[in-house]
Amino acid sequence: MSTQKTVRQPAGEVEENALRIGTDKAEQIIDALNTDLANAYVLYHQLKKHHWNVEGAEFRDLHIFLEEAYEHAEEGADIIAERAQALGGVPVSGPANLEERATVEFEGEDVYDVRTSLQNDLGVYGDIIEDMREHIQLADNLGDYATEEILREILVHVEEDAHHIEHYLEDDTLVLESATK
Repeated sequence: MSTQKTVRQPAGEVEENALRIGTDKAEQIIDALNTDLANAYVLYHQLKKHHWNVEGAEFRDLHIFLEEAYEHAEEGADIIAERAQALGGVPVSGPANLEERATVEFEGEDVYDVRTSLQNDLGVYGDIIEDMREHIQLADNLGDYATEEILREILVHVEEDAHHIEHYLEDDTLVLESATK
């Protein structure tokens, strides 16, 4: 077993890549991807927290939905990280680095009622959607059409999950008012 502790690539350093995207362009794209990666993990942890703590008449449906949503966030994060690496970068990792890098904020450790939790999730989703759209445009402007396509595919899932949360937040329900008191 090797005991060497050689740094192969320092975080923040961009190497040449086999994709033939110049280092100057790759740096900009990797920077955007690392923001998307950090945001995805903030969302992941918030959704996971809500999955653990959801209660009420819609418990089962929300519990299942939140699990699917945090799995989507994690799958998207993995794809984003692998793309950043393929472009010659180092994907951001570690809780402190992810928190520092994210443009969205984790709601904290407190447990909120279901409606507040979902509203908080919807806010994070909205911010992520806006950032991803900007990053899709950036990739397009820099001629990285594969990253553009990858982000578009992830964005579809992000928007679908946000839309489902929007439906959960509607006022119409089959739960009787007297049953909720």
